[in-house]
Amino acid sequence: MRMANGLVALVLGFSVTCAGSAGAQTLRIGLQEDPDRLDPAQSATFVGRIVFAAVCDKLIDIDAKLNYIPQLATEWSWGADGKSLTLKLRPDVVFHDGTPMDGEAVKVNLDRYRTADYSSRKGEMKSVANVVVVDPLTVRLELSRVDAPLLSVLADRAGMMLSPKALAEAGPNIANRPVCAGPFKFVERVAQQKIVFERFEQYWNKSQIHLQQVVFEPMPDTTTRTANLLSGGLEIVERLQPSDLKQLKADKRVKVASTTALAYNTISINLANGPKAAASVLAKDPRVREALELSLDRDAIVQVVFDGEFVATNQPQSVASPWYVKELPVPRRDVARAKALLAEAGISKPAFTLSVTTNPIESQLAQVIQAMAAEAGFEVKIEVIEQNALIAKTTKGDYEAAIVIWSGRADPDGNISIWLTCDGFLNWGKYCSKDLDRILADARAKTDPVARLADYTAAAKIYLRDRGHIFLYNHKWLWGLSEKVDGFNTHPDGIIRLQGVTLRQ
Repeated sequence: MRMANGLVALVLGFSVTCAGSAGAQTLRIGLQEDPDRLDPAQSATFVGRIVFAAVCDKLIDIDAKLNYIPQLATEWSWGADGKSLTLKLRPDVVFHDGTPMDGEAVKVNLDRYRTADYSSRKGEMKSVANVVVVDPLTVRLELSRVDAPLLSVLADRAGMMLSPKALAEAGPNIANRPVCAGPFKFVERVAQQKIVFERFEQYWNKSQIHLQQVVFEPMPDTTTRTANLLSGGLEIVERLQPSDLKQLKADKRVKVASTTALAYNTISINLANGPKAAASVLAKDPRVREALELSLDRDAIVQVVFDGEFVATNQPQSVASPWYVKELPVPRRDVARAKALLAEAGISKPAFTLSVTTNPIESQLAQVIQAMAAEAGFEVKIEVIEQNALIAKTTKGDYEAAIVIWSGRADPDGNISIWLTCDGFLNWGKYCSKDLDRILADARAKTDPVARLADYTAAAKIYLRDRGHIFLYNHKWLWGLSEKVDGFNTHPDGIIRLQGVTLRQ
């Protein structure tokens, strides 16, 4: 990968400076972007979740196979009617300020997530009507309805516990200095440059923490992150691009780790949100949307755009997920059938605009879709706009179709309902099926995985027929590691867990 000499000098100079100032047990991690506010109640970014894993333990975690496992809670059980969830807490846990992590602390945190004006977790916690402290190491969540996805919620930001003392003193400004119960405690943050944490000696699981300090360094340019990894300025780099792999795999100074991600890309189609939908050829006839899907070869898209690294799917779960509906596999490309459907609909040259972000990879993806769809008779215009502007336009309904990403959740409901329920908070295209809503509500009200899968199978038969979304592929999480890093384990949620990670000199 060739770079301008000035950029090389800048990167290498930066790397030498960092290497010279870092102790032997300082791990430096290159991030794709700078996180937003470091408060789980206010955070909305994926990269924030990566940083939180170093500082804020959760009630529940997930393992590499998406099983729920203990963290601050050692066990949990549903009530007989499914309308309560009782958690047993780990004894002798303290926050970074020395205050106890007990039932009262859990109640303070969960009540904040579900009621604070500034909390972005209120929707996730909607089913929790009350939090009862049974004893110092037991809390019971009383629910307004059965809510199986709640375990997934508690395994994410709404399950992260912060010191009640620090919360009382700082309120929403806790983001400036989060005080949690995780393996590392906050030291400093310099916006767009670094976030520094140091080892917490009273951490309940300290035998699994072998680093003295962790420094997160935002580096939006993937070339810069890769160069710093190769020069020794970073020990871990997250979210490599597939195009980086050939260079890294050929270099003995580094290792590459990967796993299929929960994250996926999909084409959101505006069916009923404003004038753009009313005039859109995609919204007028479901046969046109079916023709569009049949014009696409997902495997070829993955090969051309992502060097074969990503995983084609037609559902909001990867084909390897236990929640993937195997009886409804990824459809093969069929241009002849696509043309026949357009003829049946009386539309020989359907035209629409496909909106994408300024990310070069997404622009390439849009061009491949444009070329494939053209073979079936579609005229696709590509609109490239900045990410926040794209979100603003789609939210208002100012689009026909858009390529969008979701970082993914362990529970299937968190991957489906956001886009496809009538009141889904990302249902920009206003797709609405009362039958689908009913089935998804039934699935949320069951805790038996077999029964839930039957509901998700029935749901898939509806949303795959209606095509309010055309799901394309799952990402792969790709990490670059220094040869000195041992004990790094991959997870499909893309979160870097530092338990067990060591750094050889």
